[in-house]
Amino acid sequence: MRILYFAWLRERVGVAEERLDVPATVATVADLARWLAARDEGHAAAFADPKVVRAALDRRHVKPDAPLNGAREVAFFPPMTGG
Repeated sequence: MRILYFAWLRERVGVAEERLDVPATVATVADLARWLAARDEGHAAAFADPKVVRAALDRRHVKPDAPLNGAREVAFFPPMTGG
């Protein structure tokens, strides 16, 4: 699975993109965020407050309870504002 990080999430994780084999037990976006947070200190810092992290599956914005269902790409980013 391709995982993308934007803005301060990228800074905390230390990379803009990763390709990872995600365990079958990781079923939702929230599960993925928890699994990533357990990987190391940078990921833990990025996902310390999951309420301020947004996600997109295959370029479609989704809620944390969205099932991964074979998604090829997950992007994590902070909330965006218009202007």
